[in-house]
Amino acid sequence: QVQLVESGGGLVQPGGSLRLSCAASGFNLDEYAVAWFRQAPGKDYEEVSYSSHGDSTGYYGASVRGRFTISRDNAKNMVYLQMDSLKSDDKAVYYCAAVWGRLHDWRLPNAYDYWGRGTQVTVSQ
Repeated sequence: QVQLVESGGGLVQPGGSLRLSCAASGFNLDEYAVAWFRQAPGKDYEEVSYSSHGDSTGYYGASVRGRFTISRDNAKNMVYLQMDSLKSDDKAVYYCAAVWGRLHDWRLPNAYDYWGRGTQVTVSQ
């Protein structure tokens, strides 16, 4: 059974850091492109970061570029999102998503076949 499970969310103060994890099971992650999206209350999904199959380069949405870092450990079937310099605007539910191969436009949520249930990130004093 294909499954993605996010963890690592929580409450952090502005300027702080969190590391999200996404555990994949039921498929070999090294054959898949993976991404992080987020959704704030009342808003659409927003692209956060992407890691293509066979490419170590990370891609980032404009609002997080320079602050977030995506990484993956294919041997462990894990994807990570290191989030630094967090702002109140980063508050959202963060989702891990995966699709076989690679994408031309990673920013489209509908392009992904598998999604986790999300982990809440709250940035507040």
